[in-house]
Amino acid sequence: MAFRVTRALAHRNYRLFFYGQSVSLVGTWITRVAISWLVYRLTGSKLLLGIVSFAGQIPTLLLAPLAGVVVDRHNRRRILIWTQAGSLAQSVLLAVLTLLDLITVPQLVVLQLVQGVINAFDTPARQALVVEMVTDRSDVPNAIALNSSMVNGSRVIGPAVGGVIIAAVGEGWCFAIDAVSYVGVLISLAMMRLEPRPHPPGMPLLDDLRSGFRYVRDSVPIRSGLMLLAVVSTAGVPYTVLMPAVVAETLGGGPDLLGWLMGASGAGALAGALYLANRHTVVGLGRVIFIGALTFGASLVAFSSARTVWLAAPLLALAGAGFIVQAASTNTIIQTIVDEPFRGRVMAFYTMAFFGSVPVGSLIAGVVATSVGATMTIRLGGFICIAAGLWFASRLPALRAAIRPIYITRGIIAPPDVDPGGTAG
Repeated sequence: MAFRVTRALAHRNYRLFFYGQSVSLVGTWITRVAISWLVYRLTGSKLLLGIVSFAGQIPTLLLAPLAGVVVDRHNRRRILIWTQAGSLAQSVLLAVLTLLDLITVPQLVVLQLVQGVINAFDTPARQALVVEMVTDRSDVPNAIALNSSMVNGSRVIGPAVGGVIIAAVGEGWCFAIDAVSYVGVLISLAMMRLEPRPHPPGMPLLDDLRSGFRYVRDSVPIRSGLMLLAVVSTAGVPYTVLMPAVVAETLGGGPDLLGWLMGASGAGALAGALYLANRHTVVGLGRVIFIGALTFGASLVAFSSARTVWLAAPLLALAGAGFIVQAASTNTIIQTIVDEPFRGRVMAFYTMAFFGSVPVGSLIAGVVATSVGATMTIRLGGFICIAAGLWFASRLPALRAAIRPIYITRGIIAPPDVDPGGTAG
């Protein structure tokens, strides 16, 4: 069983990527907690929490389609080297300003905008590079699940460590540690040996953008999965932005408690990702997506009523599991059925749905929370996620019908073994 969970690590390039990113992502999560707490410490404003989060993620929504074209046209590893180096420089600047006690909220907004531009290119390139790093296509679903395990393992460690560091020496050292952590992923990218990938002949930029949009629009499974992910990310994920207010006002805690609660969410997400890594087939993931969305929404509704840490922590763990199961399963299905010439552009749309919609939700959440409170805002988001999950469930028969022939053509299932009731759901 252990080999089945980690089989993608048998590929040298993916193994380098996995270990390098594991180090870097711990630093990333330390920084996310530190930025949230720094904004709340400086302003005490829920609205500004939403605005700063909005600034960090809105470039992804605006630039991801262009980034997808770039990823399809150019060397993906080289793109990642540039984006990771840019992130390192941004973290150094953030650390210096904070340690010198010069940091202001406007500066944070600008630096978050810069990081958002970097992430708009980094995320689709990273997602699309998985197929190049894992030469056996049957191991791609496992690699995607391990990516989720890596991200969420860092969510367990990073926020908890970040909370302790903030309480001990302040936010500036969190940013400094993050800067150092990028060195690991840069080394791993430099050590990779990848086969040259043929690049499509140059087309006008707008033609490439339009063809990518039409491809997503005309694919029922891709379109439906991205719509669900976008709604859930917009309505549900902004609970993380409001966590400093919930911790301080409802649970009576400080940065260390914020770190531990975010770590609990990460622990649940890690468990969900490991469940997916242990699956031996993509068959049945449609139903898994539906269950994940419902679990995430219901957990947020319950969490909004929690008044003790001992109730809040397990509910956040359950929410983390539900969300990552839904998001990673959507990623797996898309990566399995997408045609290679469109992979970068489709993963850019996935990035928009996963990350790009969050800033809109964060801004809305900040405004709503100012009027009705953080916990009520989280509760409303949970109900929207439940409704979206039920909508997706109603689409499962159409998704199965569309995905089944693709799975047969690519040898994922054999025609005699097809179960009419369970291929995609």
